[in-house]
Amino acid sequence: MQNTSLVDLMPLLKRRARRLTPSPADAEDLMQDALLRILQRLKKGHSIDKLGPYAMRTLHNQARMKWRGPPPPEELEDDAVAVDPVALTRLECADALQAIDALPADQAVLMRLICSGETSPATLAHQLDVPVGTVMSRLARARARLRDTLGTAE
Repeated sequence: MQNTSLVDLMPLLKRRARRLTPSPADAEDLMQDALLRILQRLKKGHSIDKLGPYAMRTLHNQARMKWRGPPPPEELEDDAVAVDPVALTRLECADALQAIDALPADQAVLMRLICSGETSPATLAHQLDVPVGTVMSRLARARARLRDTLGTAE
């Protein structure tokens, strides 16, 4: 019975939503958000005594939540962007890869394995056929050399 009443309220909700929003598409979204909230409440087993006023209040609350949302980010003009945002990260990655290539061969192999996602010393030792202690000492020396080369602090 309440679902039928809710369907009957849809034109009224849509008209009210059009008054609360700047565009018909926004009004449609607002109405659907309100209907979804009401249906979720009904599905959870809650009863709604006066569906009409409840639906209107839900619609208005949904609109207020959208109004209070964070402001949209400012769009930058094309000339305001000096550097591609990803460019600095790419340069840092390229520098790190170049520094790894400059390491002694045994340390470079170890660091490449770590870059590929392997972090277990035991697995690294097994793959390189060396003791775990050797892996740990090579790793410590490689990291120290990379810090010196890249100018970073631990």
